[in-house]
Amino acid sequence: MARPSCVPRRVMVAARALLFWALVYSYCGVCACIAGLRLLWSIGRRPGETFRWVVRENPPSCLNDPSLGTHCYVRIKDSGLRFHYVAAGERGKPLMLLLHGFPEFWYSWRHQLREFKSEYRVVALDLRGYGETDAPPHKENYKLDCLIADIKDILESLGYNKCVLIGHDWGGMIAWLVAICYPEMVTKLIVVNFPHPSVFTEYILRHPSQLIKSGYYFFFQMPWFPEFMFTLNDFKVLKSLFTSQATGIGRKGCRLTAEDIEAYLYVFSQPGALTGPINHYRTIFSCLPLQHHEVIMPTLLLWGERDAFMEVEMAEITRIYVKNHFRLTILSEASHWLQQDQPDIVNKLIWTFLKEEIKRKRE
Repeated sequence: MARPSCVPRRVMVAARALLFWALVYSYCGVCACIAGLRLLWSIGRRPGETFRWVVRENPPSCLNDPSLGTHCYVRIKDSGLRFHYVAAGERGKPLMLLLHGFPEFWYSWRHQLREFKSEYRVVALDLRGYGETDAPPHKENYKLDCLIADIKDILESLGYNKCVLIGHDWGGMIAWLVAICYPEMVTKLIVVNFPHPSVFTEYILRHPSQLIKSGYYFFFQMPWFPEFMFTLNDFKVLKSLFTSQATGIGRKGCRLTAEDIEAYLYVFSQPGALTGPINHYRTIFSCLPLQHHEVIMPTLLLWGERDAFMEVEMAEITRIYVKNHFRLTILSEASHWLQQDQPDIVNKLIWTFLKEEIKRKRE
C-alpha cells in the first residue's frame, strides 16, 4: 500500500525540480538577451571605446598602506591552494576573520582592519579565486562545500580553533554556512547585507522583485560572456557598481576615492581575474536549499536599506533561524556596500555587539 503513494510524491519532486531548472535557464536566457542588447547599444554609440581594456600593471599605493596590516600567504594542505590575506593586530589576540563579497577583495575591509586591530588579530581574506589567492580553473572547485571547507582550514592554519566571523554579501553567505556547519568555530557571527541562505532561497521564489534584483545570479551561469561584459569600456560596469546613483554609495556615504577605484581595477583587470569570482555563482543552484538551517551563536545582522540588490524585508525574516541572541540594525541612508559606505557607524555597531556579549556572559 505504501509503494503506490510514493510514486506521486516522486513525480511531484521531479516536476518541481524540472520547473526550478526551467526557471533558472529561462531567466538566464532573458538576462543574456538584455546583456546582448546593451552590448549592441554600446557598440553603436562608441565602437572605439567599447572593447577598450587596460590592464593595470602596478598596484596603487593604498594597497600597500602599512596602517592596514601585513600581506601574508597560507597554503592549505588538503586543497593545496595558496590563500592571500592581510592581517592587522598582534598574533595571539582573538581572531576576527573578514570575508568580502562580489566584486570585492580584502581591501573592502580597510576601515575594519584599522579599527579592530587594537583588540583582535584581524584577518581580511581574499576568497578562493579572488586577487592573489589561487583560482582553480573548473567551476566544480567553487561549490559551497569547498568554500566552507576553506574557512575551516584557514582558521586551523592560522593556529586558531574559533573566531569572530564577519561576512558581507557573498562573504555573508559563506559566513552563514560556516556558522551552521561548524558552530564550534564561530564565537560570534556578524553579517552585512545578506540574509540567512534559507530566507534568500525561499524569498526569491515568491517575490519577482527580488528575482529581478538577483538577475546577475542567473546571468553568471553562462560561460565567458559575463566576464566579457565586465571588461567593456574599460570595466565601466565595475566602476558604476560603486559610483552610480542606482547601485553605488549614496550622497551621505563615504564615497570611494579615485585611488580606491584604481585598487579594484588593478585586481580585476588582470587577465582571468573575473572567472574565479564569477565561478562562485555558477554552482549555487545545485547547492541550495540547505538541509540544516539553525544558527546557534550570537548574531548581528547589519543592513543598508538602500541596497540595490537585496530587499530589506529579508533581514527581519532571518530572525527565525537564529536560536540565540539576534540583533538587527537597518541603516536608512546606506547602500549595499555598507562597511565602506558607513564605516564609522558600522564599526561602532560591531563594537557595541561584541562588548554587549562580553557583558552578557559576565552576568
